[in-house]
Amino acid sequence: MNKLAMFGALALSVLSLSAVAEDAKPIRLGIEAGYPPFSMKTADGKLTGFDVDIGDALCEQMKVKCTWVEQEFDGLIPALKVKKIDAILSSMTITDDRKKNVDFTIKYYHTPARFVMKEGSEVKDPLTELKGKKVGVLRASTHDRFATEVLVPAGINLVRYGSQQEANLDMVAGRLDAMLADSVNLDDGFLKTDAGKGFAFVGPTYEDAKYFGGGAGIAVRKGDKALADKFNAAISEIRANGTYKKVQDKYFAFDVYGH
Repeated sequence: MNKLAMFGALALSVLSLSAVAEDAKPIRLGIEAGYPPFSMKTADGKLTGFDVDIGDALCEQMKVKCTWVEQEFDGLIPALKVKKIDAILSSMTITDDRKKNVDFTIKYYHTPARFVMKEGSEVKDPLTELKGKKVGVLRASTHDRFATEVLVPAGINLVRYGSQQEANLDMVAGRLDAMLADSVNLDDGFLKTDAGKGFAFVGPTYEDAKYFGGGAGIAVRKGDKALADKFNAAISEIRANGTYKKVQDKYFAFDVYGH
């Protein structure tokens, strides 16, 4: 073998090893861990919830190692951009506004938003009946954007929180008049708990695509089509092979995937 051929073979082997090393790198999944039943922690500090189980199932389907990285919700996209994480799997709704900063996979679930207030409250038109009231939302969420653009101009006072759990605590303490969030999260993570006794859903459901997008998807860095495609294929595969339903049935008594 002449020197040129040897050099070429060596270069190819180095490239191959680099590709293997790249593939062997774990995918770092960003998550905000205070959003039951989608993400939460067990008593011993272990991450659990629908998002976590779906993420683990997707990684198993893709035959890749994944690690979870906790971050407050409003810090997830910045962390993705500076490459502290590789993807966001944290009930992040697919919206046109977010698409300016990240790329999304297809949805992996879709549920509507609702208000929660003290039991016995009757609200038919939140825009008029909640004027002057304090409404809590998760900071940087789709509910925050909707509230900022629709509720605030109607005279409703918006209070933003780093986690839904913080909003729940203030609701119980009487520092809020209402909360607006994902209906399933509010139901499972608040109303069905001891803390949520004495509270109930009020008003209509909200599914306007302009604000609430097309369901929750996995966010990847702009242009990372390869990773998005892997996730898309895996989402379709676990939907088809029964794994998705098995995870879903662990948390919900209905089809959380939506229409």
